[in-house]
Amino acid sequence: MLQVTGKAEMVMPLYYSTREAVIVVLAGSAILAMEHKKYLLQKGNSLVIPALQKYTLSLKDEFKARMVMPQDSRIEFVD
Repeated sequence: MLQVTGKAEMVMPLYYSTREAVIVVLAGSAILAMEHKKYLLQKGNSLVIPALQKYTLSLKDEFKARMVMPQDSRIEFVD
């Protein structure tokens, strides 16, 4: 499990997980953008992110979430 936190208007760089992951939003809201889709994530929402799917998060306000993924997962940033 990985904790994701950030401040309002922060944009996280493009990245992906080597294994499927589930993001569970604990506080705040963000836009998760992958390929040609955007998802509004708010407190209480969860979303399954397929393995190797590149995405980014744009935080709308103070944000806190957990990423649930297998132990052998790696987060890889895209240059």
